[in-house]
Amino acid sequence: QVQLVESGGGLVQAGGSLRLACAASGRIITSYPMGWFRQAPGKEREFVAAISWSGGSTSYTDSVKGRFTISRDNAKNMVYLQMTSLKPEDTAVYYCNRGEGYSGSYYPSGSWGRGTQVTVSS
Repeated sequence: QVQLVESGGGLVQAGGSLRLACAASGRIITSYPMGWFRQAPGKEREFVAAISWSGGSTSYTDSVKGRFTISRDNAKNMVYLQMTSLKPEDTAVYYCNRGEGYSGSYYPSGSWGRGTQVTVSS
């Protein structure tokens, strides 16, 4: 069983930046794809970004392409989400996920963190 803990959220003005981090423990994530999701109030959880186990392949939802960057440090069991040019519509709770597969599409597992709140003011 893997435990995931997100951090780095906060309140930021539109146009600002944040870097989210996801720390994994209990079981290494080296051989698994990893993903970030978000859930805004009253909305369903949605995919944001994913990265292959090696870090060599990444994918993003259209609304964050060019603004967000996902990365990982397998030696530290960490996954990151660098967010720039933030918009009010990026406001949500952001969750880290250990994936089950990543072949064209990202397949999430049931392993989720508790999330970190990102609030972007206009």
